[in-house]
Amino acid sequence: MVTEIATPVAAPHAPTPTSTARAGAGVVKPGYDPSLTNEDLAPLREQRWTSYNIFAFWMSDVHSVGGYVTAGSLFALGIASWQVLVALVVGILVVQVFANLVAKPSQRTGVPYPVINRAVFGVLGANVPAVIRGLIAMAWYGVQTFLAAQSLNIVFLKFVPGAAGLLEPSFLGLSALGWISYAILWVAQAALFSMGMEAIKRFIDWAGPAVYVVMIALAVYLVARAGIGNISLTLHTGAPMSFGDSIPVMLSAVAIVVSYFSGPMLNFGDFSRYGRSFRAVKRGNFWGLPVNFLFFSVLTVLCASATVPVFGKLITDPIQTVQAIDAPFAILLGGLTFVTATVGINIVANFISPAFDFSNVSPRRISWRTGGMIAAVGSVLLTPWNWYGNDQAILYTLGILGALIGPLFGILIAGYYVVAKQRVAVDDMYTRSTTGRYWYRGGWNPNAVWTLVVAGALSVACAVLPPATGVLPWLSNYSWFVGCGLGFVLFWALERRSPQMPALAEDDPTVDHGAAAGRA
Repeated sequence: MVTEIATPVAAPHAPTPTSTARAGAGVVKPGYDPSLTNEDLAPLREQRWTSYNIFAFWMSDVHSVGGYVTAGSLFALGIASWQVLVALVVGILVVQVFANLVAKPSQRTGVPYPVINRAVFGVLGANVPAVIRGLIAMAWYGVQTFLAAQSLNIVFLKFVPGAAGLLEPSFLGLSALGWISYAILWVAQAALFSMGMEAIKRFIDWAGPAVYVVMIALAVYLVARAGIGNISLTLHTGAPMSFGDSIPVMLSAVAIVVSYFSGPMLNFGDFSRYGRSFRAVKRGNFWGLPVNFLFFSVLTVLCASATVPVFGKLITDPIQTVQAIDAPFAILLGGLTFVTATVGINIVANFISPAFDFSNVSPRRISWRTGGMIAAVGSVLLTPWNWYGNDQAILYTLGILGALIGPLFGILIAGYYVVAKQRVAVDDMYTRSTTGRYWYRGGWNPNAVWTLVVAGALSVACAVLPPATGVLPWLSNYSWFVGCGLGFVLFWALERRSPQMPALAEDDPTVDHGAAAGRA
């Protein structure tokens, strides 16, 4: 539960009716500045999510076309299957550790990702990481909606006579059928989001298990058709690698797994804030990450391996696998399932995040719901279908923005755990008073800003220059680690040299102390 913070101002407002379309009922105290506060961004009044709700969140994040293709591709890297499994275990355990680290400050204080950043970047400087994460999520929201629309297209082409005639006319690079499918999914996701966090929680609680049922059925069907003796978990072709040559490939596989989850991992506080306890969040992360991801990966490689004897070629895209079965019921069930899976990851990873991020920029004018709709409209204006297949376009847009995720993560972790020693003055994150402990210099912490500039530049160089120049191409796989490590070390060093973050006393009644005995 959120710790009630003693404050010299009047008692908190009485509970007010909260629309179900909100992110949650926050406690807005009289001393909070309206330009930094709305009910969606304020510390939660109640934290009720259980371990299963967190587990379901990760199920929705893993069960997608992108997750299927990513897991399957690791088995085609040229290393032995046991080495892939080792890399998967190591990678997902790293994700679990980092997810737990970023979860704690938001769970303890009941505030979302952009607000907890106010303690590190300053009450105004926190808009920098918020806008960066919001833009990344907005772009991927459009991409994921486009991928889900591809699944819906298959259903239309199979069951709606004349749908093929809609493939010819196009507008802004997308066919008429593509626009219809995209619009249907765009409206459906917006409708679900507008119903509020409780409705979203119920959806992801149901969607994850539903996708598993179909995935298991698909694996059983394909393995039965192929024959268990014809299944090989080694998907690569050519001579096997020596053990020495395989080590860098295994490390790259670990980095790919961590990078794949880096976005939702960074803003996981947007969800952990709802956890009834940090222990419940950690339990949900255990079942949702190592256990869930490994089981999903095994199902993925079984399905992909079976496509070789069944269809005569390796198919790692689940949409193409369902289409190749060419049975009406399979196409309908599979198409709708992967639509559901993609909507699930889109809502949790790419809709809720920018909703909080954009609301943080101007809480008086932009509610959580309005912030989400800004992202939804922006995703269409970006016309993701025109650049998604262009490696250079992604490299110089999302590649640059995505490379900043590592530094932002490192700065937040260093600020909360090392510099602040897990102590947060919650009320000070909602004041523009010059005496506020997170006002720093005009609302900005210069140490955090300079760290982001330096670590971000080096991280972007690691992500962009190798693919562009052909020099050390493997380096781009490690841009997240480079950025995270530099962000952590540089921010810690600058705070030691020129301290900006306040030294909060453990016995201060206005401070939440996350490391207090018996309260973690």
